[in-house]
Amino acid sequence: MLAAATGVVVELILDLPSLQKALVRLDGGAEGPCVSYPSLCGVLSAGDRVLVNTTAVDLGLGSGGVHFVVAKLGWEGRSVYSPGPGHIVKLRYTPLQHTVLACEEADSPFHAALAEAQSLEGMPVVAAQLHSQVAPAVLGIAEAADRAGIPRPRTAYVMTDSAALPLALSDSVRLLKDQGLLCGTVSCGQAFGGDLEAVNLYSGLAAAHTALRCDIAVVCQGPGNVGTGTALGFGGIDQALAINAAAALEGRPVGVLRISFADSRERHRGVSHHTITALCRAALAQAEVAVPAGLPRTDGVAEALALIGRKHVLREVDASGAVDLLRAADVRLQSMGRSVDDDPWFFIAAVCAGRLAFELCRSG
Repeated sequence: MLAAATGVVVELILDLPSLQKALVRLDGGAEGPCVSYPSLCGVLSAGDRVLVNTTAVDLGLGSGGVHFVVAKLGWEGRSVYSPGPGHIVKLRYTPLQHTVLACEEADSPFHAALAEAQSLEGMPVVAAQLHSQVAPAVLGIAEAADRAGIPRPRTAYVMTDSAALPLALSDSVRLLKDQGLLCGTVSCGQAFGGDLEAVNLYSGLAAAHTALRCDIAVVCQGPGNVGTGTALGFGGIDQALAINAAAALEGRPVGVLRISFADSRERHRGVSHHTITALCRAALAQAEVAVPAGLPRTDGVAEALALIGRKHVLREVDASGAVDLLRAADVRLQSMGRSVDDDPWFFIAAVCAGRLAFELCRSG
């Protein structure tokens, strides 16, 4: 059931058009951070009374362990709806359903271009598992272009809906855009808040290629991966969906390995069982999988690569300088609470996938 409470906004911590973070004092006296999306709940100010969803804090979740505003109180009975041109509903059949202008629909300026779009024309598509792999992959693409002395490819982020649904929640994507490392974003399915809204992953990829005119797309779920300790019950299985979609649309899928030598859980040490499941069972199409040069073959890595190599093409990628690149990045890099120095191969693998995507893009 929904866990909710009422409280008052003490102060704003972050105030952006797409995302606000506030300190909220609940009526019981406890204070805590709270996230609000102006497109859903209106703009918050200090002193506003709010109804908040406390589920994540009650469960003690990690990256999602904050309250979320459900509604501003005190405006009941007054219409705050401002109809726009969109007719596609996201968060459908929930109290927060709302319309967006999907890039595919008739009122979109991209409708005509997307009406018959069914091919990515060989565009590389980096298929990642965890949101923390997105920034290293994008950095790897840009740095590879810089080293080659040529303009950086236009890179887009395509967000699936198996984790966080609001794209605005991602601080790293916002920073990547601010730094010019991403040319745009697409939110697919029930995810929302991208530069373009798409009905599904396939049309989202077509939109990234056709409307955003990107040269490379990075596909991944948003923050907040779900795992259950079962064979198939995890959000990162979306990696297989991205590979299948890219191949079906005549793109070139690039697989990112989820690697860790610091994770205390046996199933995630070496090459994660999530990667093996996504690549070896769920993916129906073949991908080119980036393998960092010098990757230790301990903790079952050699066996995992042999298994993956039966179905996909393993591509060894130069990993030199990756750690220095990541340390110098103006983006917070952390996964499962671990930094680049705590678990370097996790991040290096994503950088190498970006470098491989660049080489595929460059070679045509």
